[in-house]
Amino acid sequence: MADGKRAVDSTRVWTTLITNTAYLSGLLTLDYSLKKQKSAYPLVALYTDTFPPEGIAALQARGIPHQKIKYLLPSKTTKDYSNDPRFYDCWSKLTPFSLTQYDRVVQLDSDMLVLQNMDELMTMQLDDPAVAAEGGPDSKRVFAAGHACVCNPLKKPHYPKDWVPENCAFTSQHADPDTAQTIGADPAVGPLGFMNGGLQVVNPSDAIFQQIVDYMDNNASAMEFADQSLLSELYRGRWVALPYIYNALKTLRWDGVHKPIWRDDKVKNIHYILTPNPWDELDAEGNSTSKDETHRWWAEVNKERKADESSRGLKDDGF
Repeated sequence: MADGKRAVDSTRVWTTLITNTAYLSGLLTLDYSLKKQKSAYPLVALYTDTFPPEGIAALQARGIPHQKIKYLLPSKTTKDYSNDPRFYDCWSKLTPFSLTQYDRVVQLDSDMLVLQNMDELMTMQLDDPAVAAEGGPDSKRVFAAGHACVCNPLKKPHYPKDWVPENCAFTSQHADPDTAQTIGADPAVGPLGFMNGGLQVVNPSDAIFQQIVDYMDNNASAMEFADQSLLSELYRGRWVALPYIYNALKTLRWDGVHKPIWRDDKVKNIHYILTPNPWDELDAEGNSTSKDETHRWWAEVNKERKADESSRGLKDDGF
């Protein structure tokens, strides 16, 4: 999937997928936020052929390591994502499983903002790749991720009919919000046990990646949510559910969703799922015009980034 070389000296890295400049502002601010929180590990941008030269130039100007990967798509079956085209790109978010030049990869979406150091994800226990690939009874920790929220708060008509609050793992924690800050809900508590692909903690393995590609090629037509569906199905009962604080979907904070468990001061990494993105709601001065308070958090860090870059003679990113 990549050239087998490391983009950095570190064997433990954050990665994020970038296929076009629409998410470049998000990536640049994600990188800045990791550095602001003094992460000991670098972010590597995984880019595809569709990412233009001006995007690569923006990464180079900021010293952000980058590594070219193949755009991953199923080869035997297809799925129509015309209702949600972003899912075509999501297959490539499975690539970190193939990056065996690294010992640990934590994949982040570019529409995330790190609010507290979360380097502990780089050393948390996962199955040894050989044990995970064999798939025996001792393999219960193939990867780690946060739960998806299956409440469908925007009532999108093409979402599965069983995506309702009573089936959501986060709903099961409403009565014990303190525990929700440190322990992820057991995927078995609800009928779905569905992960969100925005953050994935991975020990790369050629054998595991081959299992993933084979499953994708043969079953993609039935996967409503691309990479998320695949990993939830293929490794059902064999992944570690992280507490929401590591992949804090912005919608969890909304009234009527999962506000009972949300604590602003506990969130380590917020995920700006769904449109509009925070960078889509900025005025000429870079201030947020959004009604969503969390978008203002992103705008403030973004302004801080741009001020820092300006002081170092960097041009505005312009995206």
